[in-house]
Amino acid sequence: MFEEFFIFIALLLLVAFFGFTADNFFSAGTLTAILTQLPALTVVTIGMTLVLITGGIDLSVGSVVALSSAVIGIAFAVFELPLLVSALLGIAAGGCAGLINGVLGAYFRLPIFIVTLGMLEAGRGMAYLVTNSQTVYIGPSIQSLALPISGIGVSVSFLISLTLVVLAQLALTRTVFGRYLIAIGTNETAAKISGIRTEPYLTWVLVISGLLAGLGGLMNAAYLGASDPNAAIGLELSAIAAAVIGGTSLMGGRGSIIGAFIGVLIISVLQNGLAQLGISEPFKRLITGLVIILAVLIDRWRSR
Repeated sequence: MFEEFFIFIALLLLVAFFGFTADNFFSAGTLTAILTQLPALTVVTIGMTLVLITGGIDLSVGSVVALSSAVIGIAFAVFELPLLVSALLGIAAGGCAGLINGVLGAYFRLPIFIVTLGMLEAGRGMAYLVTNSQTVYIGPSIQSLALPISGIGVSVSFLISLTLVVLAQLALTRTVFGRYLIAIGTNETAAKISGIRTEPYLTWVLVISGLLAGLGGLMNAAYLGASDPNAAIGLELSAIAAAVIGGTSLMGGRGSIIGAFIGVLIISVLQNGLAQLGISEPFKRLITGLVIILAVLIDRWRSR
């Protein structure tokens, strides 16, 4: 928790900076904007963090979010299936994408970078095919997930994402599954010699990442009230950045879900703060990219 403390201090300093430089940063509107944008990125970052801990990477999560959202929209709006069934189908689509990634990477020993890069393109293409490259309107029935609950001020999506952060942190630090993931990421060969069958764990961690990306698709559809095949472009980079900022090593073997969640907060505060300062989109992307590079440099320094 020592490292998470310093990351949290960095978050507070960032909030203080924008609080003094942006006129309306300390307002209910800004807080609402940040909280409504958090859930999808949070659940995707949880999956990304687990994959990074094993020494892998999942570049397909943004496309899987769009595919899941597309499946939900078509199932509900076109085939008129119940919303719960449509949501489960969308999440299952994400799990299937993760299963394909896991089997090809773990059992066929293909480079996971290449496998997920291929799924990035295939998933996005499937999202366009399913929706015929058009936004599918779902309506207010799904938006209740993203609207603040009366008396609480946060949405169901936010509560779900926060619960998953706690459960994933406990699974990582208090279960055999979590310890095996860290062992595999530290040295897969040594893990095999010690008797760990690494293939099922490497597969399952990518299935989990796919399922969480599918859940992110549901949250994204709830936020928009529609399924957009162009949704979540570049989300995988934000998830990687949040995980690395939160202390997860790109080399594998080290990571924290709590730290990754603080990284998500830093990314969200940074994007909203820059928008309030009137920074143009190209400069926002430039600054976000520099933050990612800085996080990687810090990670390399920590590793040494």
